[in-house]
Amino acid sequence: LKKELKNTNFRNNFEEEKIYADLAIQIAKLRQDEDLTQQDLALLIRTTQQTVSRLENPHNDSFSIRTLMKIAQALHKNLKIQFV
Repeated sequence: LKKELKNTNFRNNFEEEKIYADLAIQIAKLRQDEDLTQQDLALLIRTTQQTVSRLENPHNDSFSIRTLMKIAQALHKNLKIQFV
């Protein structure tokens, strides 16, 4: 992996996938910390359990800011998006 990360294209793709995976894991952890099921969160953000399951899948790469804002509100968190 260390050798492959020297390749710019590979590194960029790797970092992008890491962002999506980290986000999915955060959503699942925060939901569990609030003692909510996927169905509970789905009701709070007005979607389906299947959608929440997809959002918690580390291979999912389709998050909208609007959905993330709904999730943050439902989980009593602030959403912060920034470029670094």
